[in-house]
Amino acid sequence: MRGLMADWPLLISRLIEHAARFHGDTEIVSRLVDGSIHRYTYADAERRSRRLARALHRLGVQPGDRVGTLAWNTYRHFELYYGISGIGAVCHTINPRLFDEQIVYIVNHAQDRLLFIDTSFIPLVERLRPQLPAQCRIVLLEPADTNLSVAGIYDDLIAAESEAGFAWPDFDEREAAALCYTSGTTGNPKGVLYSHRSTLLHTLGASVPSAIAMTASDAVCPIVPLFHACGWGTAYTAPMNGAKLVYPGPRLDGASLFDLFEAERVTISLGVPTVWLGFEAYLREKGVRPSTLRYVLSGGSAVPPSLIEAFENRGISVLQGWGMTEMSPLGTVSALKAKHQKLDAAGKRAIVAKAGRPVFGVEMKIVNDDGQEMPCDGQAVGELLVRGPWIVSGYFENPEASRAGVEHDGWFHTGDVASIDPDGYLTIADRRKDVIKSGGEWISSIDLEVAAMAHPDVAEAAAIAVPHQRWGERPLLIVTPRGGQRPERDALIAFLGERFPRWMLPDDVVVLDELPHTATGKVMKTRLREQYGSRKLPDAAG
Repeated sequence: MRGLMADWPLLISRLIEHAARFHGDTEIVSRLVDGSIHRYTYADAERRSRRLARALHRLGVQPGDRVGTLAWNTYRHFELYYGISGIGAVCHTINPRLFDEQIVYIVNHAQDRLLFIDTSFIPLVERLRPQLPAQCRIVLLEPADTNLSVAGIYDDLIAAESEAGFAWPDFDEREAAALCYTSGTTGNPKGVLYSHRSTLLHTLGASVPSAIAMTASDAVCPIVPLFHACGWGTAYTAPMNGAKLVYPGPRLDGASLFDLFEAERVTISLGVPTVWLGFEAYLREKGVRPSTLRYVLSGGSAVPPSLIEAFENRGISVLQGWGMTEMSPLGTVSALKAKHQKLDAAGKRAIVAKAGRPVFGVEMKIVNDDGQEMPCDGQAVGELLVRGPWIVSGYFENPEASRAGVEHDGWFHTGDVASIDPDGYLTIADRRKDVIKSGGEWISSIDLEVAAMAHPDVAEAAAIAVPHQRWGERPLLIVTPRGGQRPERDALIAFLGERFPRWMLPDDVVVLDELPHTATGKVMKTRLREQYGSRKLPDAAG
C-alpha cells in the first residue's frame, strides 16, 4: 500500500522561492571584485534569477545544456546557481585556480554552451579562448575592456527581461542540476554530476543541528569558493534556513575578512585550514577578536589542535568537516555527543580534531586490501568506502573512472585510509597515495603534520615519503616558519619525539618560506615529491 502524500519534486528552484517568500527581507551582502559592497535581499535575488532564466532561454540554453561559470563568491554567482539549474540546465562551476590544460579539458569535456566570467578572469579566458569549444559563448559579469567576442554583459541581459509571468518549471527531480570537476593532482579532472534530488537531500542533511547548523538569526560567510564542490552547499543551506549570506569576493586575507565579519556581524564562516591559519595570525598580530563569530567549519585537510585552541581562546568554536566533491560534499562533522561534555577542554579538542561522525544519509565502512569489512573499533585501519543518496554513482562521461571508483552495490572508493571508532567518529590516517610505508609499517603523514603544526615555530607542515634502501620509505618533514621564527631540525624532531615512537619520526626537516597548494587550498604533495623525493636522508630509523 502506498502512502497518500503529494508528489512534489525536489527542485533547486524551491529553495530560492522559499527564501523569497518567507525570508524576503534577509540580506545577501557581497564584496565585489573592485572592493565595493553590494547588498540586496533574497526577494531581489529571486526576481533577478527569474530574469536570468528568461535571458538564458533567449540565448538558446535548453534543459541538460551545461553553462559554465568562472566567478568569485558574489551575488551574481549566487543568481547563476538558481537561474541555470532552475530551468533544467546544468550549472558548471569551474575552478580558475586549476592549471590551464585542466581548465581547457574541463570546458571541452563538459561542452559548455555559455561561460559567465568575472573580470578577474578575462586574461585567463583570452589566453585559453582558441582552445575552448567554438560554440561556447562568453558573458561578462561586469563591463570591461577585452578582445573577447562576448554574447553580452550580465546586468544588461537581466535588465532586458522581466520576471512578471515567469514560473519556475517542474520536471523530474533526478535531472542533472550542477557539475563540478575534481581537482586531483594526477590525470584529468573527473566530472561529478549532481541531481536536483541529491542536492535537496544534501541541503537537508547539512542543515541538521549536529551538522552545519544555521538559523534565520545567523549571518553566514562562505569563504570556501562557490567553484569548489558547490561551495559546500552554502548557496542552498542558507536560503533554506533564512540565514543572511555574506560573500567575501576575492579578498580572503585576515584583515579583509575581519573587517567584513565585523561590519556584517558574521556568526558562522566556512573555509579551509590555510584560510584559518592566516586569519588567526592576523588576530594574534593585532590583538583583536571577532565580536559576533560563533563558530567556523573547517574542511579540506586536518585542523591542528593548536589552531582549535587558539580560536577557542577567542570564544570561537571550531568544527571539522570531511567530505569530497563526489559527496556533494558533506560526509562527517566533528560535533560532540552528550557524553563528551564531561571531558576537559583538551579532551573535547581531541574529539573535534577528528574528521567527525557521519550525518544521516551517509554510510561508511573501512575494508582491507581484500575488500573485507573491518571493525569500527577505532584501531583497525583500512580504505574508506561511502555511499548514500548524495554520493556519486559514476563520473560524467567517464565509464573507466566510474568502474574503478564505484562498486556495483553503490560503495564509492574514497582513496582515504581511515579508522572508525564505536561512536562512528572517523579519523583519516592518510590518502592511500600519501601514506608512508616504512619497514612494513604505515606512518600517517597527516599525524606528523598536525603534530608539527603544534610547535610554536611552525605555521604549516607536509610530510612525504622518500625512498630508503633499508626501510623502503622514510618520512621527510617540510615546514614553513611562523611569525618570523626559524624551526630548528633537531628541536622539531625532539618535539615530535614526545608524541611518536622513534621509528615514526621524520629523518630530516626542510624549511620553506611557502608550501605549494592545489586549486582547493590543499598542500600539493606531488610537487613536493618531485622536488624532494630523491633527497638523501640520514639513517635516523636504524
